[in-house]
Amino acid sequence: MSTYSTMARLTQIVAGIALAPGALGAALIASHFAGGVYTLDFAGTNTSGTLSMVSQTSGCGTTPGWIELYSDSGKLYCFDESWTGRGVISEYNVASDGRLTLTGQARTTGNTVHGVLYGGADGRGFVATAEYSPSTITTYKMPLLSSAVLQLEKFTMAQRGPNPRQDVPHPHEVHLDPTGKFIITPDLGADVVRIFKIDATSGKLTACSEGKADAGDGPRHIEFWKSAAGVQKAYTVNELGNSVSAWDVTYPSSNGSGCLSLKKTQTLSTYAPGKKGGPTTKAAEIRVVGNFLYATNRADQTFGSQQDSIATYTINPTTGALAWLEAANSYSYYPRTFQFNKNGTLLAVGGQTSSNVAIIARDPATGRLGKLVANLQVGQKGRAGEEDGLSAVVWVE
Repeated sequence: MSTYSTMARLTQIVAGIALAPGALGAALIASHFAGGVYTLDFAGTNTSGTLSMVSQTSGCGTTPGWIELYSDSGKLYCFDESWTGRGVISEYNVASDGRLTLTGQARTTGNTVHGVLYGGADGRGFVATAEYSPSTITTYKMPLLSSAVLQLEKFTMAQRGPNPRQDVPHPHEVHLDPTGKFIITPDLGADVVRIFKIDATSGKLTACSEGKADAGDGPRHIEFWKSAAGVQKAYTVNELGNSVSAWDVTYPSSNGSGCLSLKKTQTLSTYAPGKKGGPTTKAAEIRVVGNFLYATNRADQTFGSQQDSIATYTINPTTGALAWLEAANSYSYYPRTFQFNKNGTLLAVGGQTSSNVAIIARDPATGRLGKLVANLQVGQKGRAGEEDGLSAVVWVE
């Protein structure tokens, strides 16, 4: 065994001994626009800890832009945002410590900003991707053994939107609804939320009526929520409008022949009442935990130089209505993605331009975010406003 391996093993043993009762040990995976996919180790508690690099791998093309983890099967899927007209979808086996082994790959046309598995007997029979600039969503049949396209949906719009970036439709996500029967695609360019019904056997997607956002909102990502009494809502983060919107969700009758529908009921700024973002600020990601909603702001530097904010809202447990709670420090610059651990006690933030993973404490009772627990720069820092730096981060749980 090499000296390096011996020291690494000794470090792991010492770290394990040092963990007090109730301490946490978890892996995270982060992707970087420069091509690397990294495994990280978090050791500590809900109030203090350390992040360290475990491994780095490649295989997700030139510009890994999004990662989806399926913990039950130990599979990670990485989507290449290459703008060269050629990209890949890559599949990895995830070991217990988060280390990755490439197991499958399919060629794409690139510019993929999001992807998700859907349909089939196990809900993993097909994969859908969203392509930002080509204005398309594309589907493929699993496993990832070829690049044969199953279905291609090309979007158009009659006229440009009010924001200069709304020149053509820009689908930004392919989100599976809680029933697994519909794919939801917020379209930043067209100011709509597209809805597709899934044929689980064939993988075919059939378009439903769209949810209508306000002009210039630029919906980017979506999350679903359901009250104890069965009230169903969806929430979008609107990148161009620097806002979040609440939507009523209506499902078809039990015979399953109809479509899911969305109706917007509320829009709130991602800034406190009386405040607003600047000319370069862009809302990015949205998450729901219990009766709280969170959305990140990029380039607002609310908490100082290169320290952007996370908007926090309460969700009315009866109606699903949103109310402003606070702005919290993301401890990062251009927080592109973030994810809570299963206990809801820690938040991992992926700072794009700062190219860091920040672990932040969270109070599950109040929903408020707290101090920085751990922090690690991953790969080379990006440039403000450019597609470089850290692209995504997920917990391995």
